[in-house]
Amino acid sequence: MEMDYVTEFPHTHMDFRPRKRPRLAWEPTQALAKAQSGIYRGQDVGSVTSYGPSRVPSDHACVFVKGLVQNGSPRRRNVGKDGHYTFVLGENLSSRYKILRKLGEGTFGQVLNCLDRETGEMVAIKVVRSIKKYRDAAMTEIDVLQLLKKNDKSGRRCVQIRSWFDYCNHICIVFEMLGPSLYDFLLKNNYRSFPVDLVREIGRQLLECVAFMHELRLIHTDLKPENILFISPEYIKIPDYKVMPQSTNEGTFYKRLPKSSAIKVIDFGSTAFEHQDHNYIVSTRHYRAPEVILGSLISGLGWSYPCDIWSVGCILVELCSGETLFQTHENLEHLAMMERVLGPLPQHMLKRDGKHAEKYVKRGRLDWPEGATSRESIKAVLKLPHLQYGLQNIAVTGLQAEERFAF
Repeated sequence: MEMDYVTEFPHTHMDFRPRKRPRLAWEPTQALAKAQSGIYRGQDVGSVTSYGPSRVPSDHACVFVKGLVQNGSPRRRNVGKDGHYTFVLGENLSSRYKILRKLGEGTFGQVLNCLDRETGEMVAIKVVRSIKKYRDAAMTEIDVLQLLKKNDKSGRRCVQIRSWFDYCNHICIVFEMLGPSLYDFLLKNNYRSFPVDLVREIGRQLLECVAFMHELRLIHTDLKPENILFISPEYIKIPDYKVMPQSTNEGTFYKRLPKSSAIKVIDFGSTAFEHQDHNYIVSTRHYRAPEVILGSLISGLGWSYPCDIWSVGCILVELCSGETLFQTHENLEHLAMMERVLGPLPQHMLKRDGKHAEKYVKRGRLDWPEGATSRESIKAVLKLPHLQYGLQNIAVTGLQAEERFAF
């Protein structure tokens, strides 16, 4: 039986340009494309400034940036499943940027590592899904990024926006290229802890960034290890005191540490302004403050700046221990874990009226363990140590490590 074998080659000599085909309904006429090819609805790409009443270009053409319609990648709709942008490595994202690799993906879209042909610089481009709510969120993020850039002249605290544009109905935000995240380092080290001195330095920078944002009346609302990046990708290997020296597995005997402790905060897509309503759910579960959980249930109790500080505390404990502080996915269990680690919740959070408050609060106290869904849930809460004792154990382990390797 005859079989077909397909082998991929770098056919550099072949012409991959699209062949002539009928014009689709969403494409502009030739006259319209020529008329609009030199404008971007008032957006001067590269200067990050907006002049027109609407900063979101019409999706009649792939991109309205001077020179890009004529010189960019083939005009087509690169829309995949659920509005994600589909691409091939090596192709163009507009005429200016060449796609090199994918850095990550989330509910918002994808982050691509690209080469800026004009400057020769490596950049990270956030390509947002072509769905209205994500496009709207991206425009809000651009507002926040411009405000941060305007007030942070040194660019030391938060990731810096380079420019933004609309390409094939995808909002594309161009950022400076940074290194791996705190989570990446934890993952590469099999979730083994950071040295306390490094955690202290990371904490200082993180609190400075949060204070800077709060002075601008901004609340990040989604601080977590994935959203804190080292500036440099370089690292070193050091002996890991948690593994016995007799270990034959060299990969577990050493762990990675960044050469530089300098960090920057990223992902401002969920950033809230002080004047907005603060009763909806924010933050990733494990870094969510108690007032965020209870705020949607108890009238008059909303979240504000302290929810960022709570997230910072959860992050620092995780870096010191290598484990997520609150490993749960259920609200009542989460609140019970908070009381187990930190003591009773403040009364002002519990003594309020709300038609759904009785689900977690009864007679002015947390409905625990009576309201637990299972015995396993109760056991998960009881095994947690009080924060004071947990940090003492971390400190003792660190001293033992110093003595072990003091030779």
